[in-house]
Amino acid sequence: MGKQVQGEDRLRSVWWPALSDGLRRAEVEGLLSESDVAMGFYGDLFRPAGQLLAAGDPPYRAGDVEAGFEQELLAAWWQAASETDPAVVAPDAEGTMVATPRSVQAALRALSGSKFFANLALRAVVADLKQVRAYLTDQQVRERARERVMARIGPDTRVVVAHSLGSVVAYEALCALPGHGVRALVTVGSPLGIRNLVFDRLQPGPAPAGKQAVGVWPGGDELVWTNLAATGDVVALVKDLRPLFGERLRSGLLSNGVHAHDATSYLTDALCGKAIAEGLA
Repeated sequence: MGKQVQGEDRLRSVWWPALSDGLRRAEVEGLLSESDVAMGFYGDLFRPAGQLLAAGDPPYRAGDVEAGFEQELLAAWWQAASETDPAVVAPDAEGTMVATPRSVQAALRALSGSKFFANLALRAVVADLKQVRAYLTDQQVRERARERVMARIGPDTRVVVAHSLGSVVAYEALCALPGHGVRALVTVGSPLGIRNLVFDRLQPGPAPAGKQAVGVWPGGDELVWTNLAATGDVVALVKDLRPLFGERLRSGLLSNGVHAHDATSYLTDALCGKAIAEGLA
């Protein structure tokens, strides 16, 4: 989310050193070179035509948060932030969360004092809400973003590392590529486990399995999927994805400090480096 004014090369220049550090922490240096890394980028799909947006996101306000998906996701972020950050007042302390502009203002006001959202302007929070909604509700945007990632997964691709909303795109891309040769999927800061808003909207949809639906496995039996979530990461609201995708998924809990959702904070961790190394070995 929020990368619409960046690009493939710029993001790779930030990710590569962090990937390298993570492999070093896992004591497996030398498995990967920068030329081995390709970046699947789709942020420009969320960049309004004819606007450079050099100064930041559109000037969104509380009233621009739409009823339905956007307000529900905002409420989920508010609840998650209140559970991990004592500085954030809980939603029930403000009264019942209802679909009104006032409740949106209350949520944004509460989140503005959280460690997680401390460095994000109100307009950026609202823009992120709209990007998630656009991907999950606009089929054209969804397919174009997914195709960008699928185009980067070739016969020699062994590892896919995906962050935040990118984990949803990567998951769906792998599901749409039967017979792919990817050995390791590493998702970090993922919202895949948020029921109703994300999990139940996945394509392909979760399959019925007793009382609870189970997500489709994004590859063959040889694929190892590792999901890492930081304790204070509000976007990775559901930390353990095993109940939703099966026990063969490996879940890990990290401590990323105040940079809970930052991609590079995940990539430099030894658990992430080890998961990547296993796919490359």
